[in-house]
Amino acid sequence: MASTLPQPPTRHSILRLPDVKARTGLSRSTIYLRVAQKTFPTPINLGGRAVGWLEAEIEDWLAQQIAESRKATP
Repeated sequence: MASTLPQPPTRHSILRLPDVKARTGLSRSTIYLRVAQKTFPTPINLGGRAVGWLEAEIEDWLAQQIAESRKATP
């Protein structure tokens, strides 16, 4: 009988807009345009007027962009 080990709690790192801009190289308006077009991760509400993005989702999006870019070149 296989036993499953308890998984450690998932830790989520949240990036605020300046960090997302720095990591992606995109401007604020481009980020929100792509969010509206559903081509960029959706921010999560942190309360009040504060939002942030899950670091893992931004890293996955970047990896996807890199993979698509590499595929497009002959």
